[in-house]
Amino acid sequence: MPLTDAACKNAKAGTKPKKLADAYGLYLLITPAGKKLWRFRYRFEGKDSTLSLGSYPEIPLAGRQDKRSGDYIEGARDKRDYARRLVAQGIDPATVRRAERAAKLQAKESSLEAVAREWHAKQAKAWAPSTAASRLHRLEREVFPHLGQRPIASIEAPELLHLLRKVESRGALEIAQRVRQVLSQVFRYAIVTGRASRDPAADLRGALEVQRTRHHAALTDPKAVGALMRAIRDYHGEPITQAALRLAPLVFVRPGELRAAEWQEFDLDDALWRIPAERMKMRADHLVPLSKQAVAILRGLAPLTHRERPGIDRQYVFPGLRSRARPMSENTLNAALRRLGYSKDEMTSHGFRTTASTLLNELGWNRDAIERQLAHSERDGVRAAYNRAEHLPERRRMMQAWADYLDELATGADVVPLRGAKKKCP
Repeated sequence: MPLTDAACKNAKAGTKPKKLADAYGLYLLITPAGKKLWRFRYRFEGKDSTLSLGSYPEIPLAGRQDKRSGDYIEGARDKRDYARRLVAQGIDPATVRRAERAAKLQAKESSLEAVAREWHAKQAKAWAPSTAASRLHRLEREVFPHLGQRPIASIEAPELLHLLRKVESRGALEIAQRVRQVLSQVFRYAIVTGRASRDPAADLRGALEVQRTRHHAALTDPKAVGALMRAIRDYHGEPITQAALRLAPLVFVRPGELRAAEWQEFDLDDALWRIPAERMKMRADHLVPLSKQAVAILRGLAPLTHRERPGIDRQYVFPGLRSRARPMSENTLNAALRRLGYSKDEMTSHGFRTTASTLLNELGWNRDAIERQLAHSERDGVRAAYNRAEHLPERRRMMQAWADYLDELATGADVVPLRGAKKKCP
């Protein structure tokens, strides 16, 4: 007698597996744990075999129309009938099942999201942690929700353009450009791994709006710099923030390099800070000679943030206010400058680099030494060789002279040569 839906629903588990037969090899297996599993028993090439068809009630006994969506929900009898037709054609349903699963797995592994995450995992080892995190975040926010599950080989340029236009519509022009660049790298990775044949993101060059280059606001007038040094000296905020604010103009590294500094990178006795390659934009170790003033700031900060804590290797010089396990927030120094009365159009934490570069050049210091201290990449072969040679003694003299010069400016003394004069800091 064929099964009914009521019989399937009311079937109870026993101490042993129980079978409720339907017809033509279909039956419902009830396990001692209470699971209800559809099975189809068939004979192929003289051997008895069993095929799993899913579980009840997810797979109903008979197919039906879904009242909400209007879609047809395939039932166990539909699956059985399909398997019987395969057997009649001389095809083993189990072989077809394995092929279908393999195809689904391949499609999943070849989706845009799968390929992008694979690419990111391989490339992230060569990036700074902040870079790796920001690139993945952009993919997760801007790309995966819309095209992530699509086979990467099926995605065309118009689809990518539509996606990036949405990003542009928020006014995030730079992010749209960066997402396109990352997608292009993902597609190129898909090509070399055999999961795509071309890079549609490359077709979008010139199709997106270009944001005007915005330079980091910075003070370059010596008197204004002197006023800033006095304001920083009189800053009344968190001691850690105050120390970072005082150190920033003395070392003029990138803000991310400063806020994520670790005590293990410093040799205060030798007055030297060695930033490892993985934290540098140019992926090379960077040496920062420390002036007497910089060493004094760090020694004064040490009792607050440099502690002997067994089992903890990473100790940030400027830890976050909420957790010492994380570095200072990227907005902390800019917020401190705002508290001092400087708007974002007047001065930024990144602007200390521009201030130092401009004034050191005007004061006559060797351009190559300045560029090396700024850790800029060098396209000129001769200068590149110079940079690799480091010329550390000259940079030590320059960094100490720069710190002394800032101290002089802070007093309000007129120690500034005329623009273009080749006179070094006192």
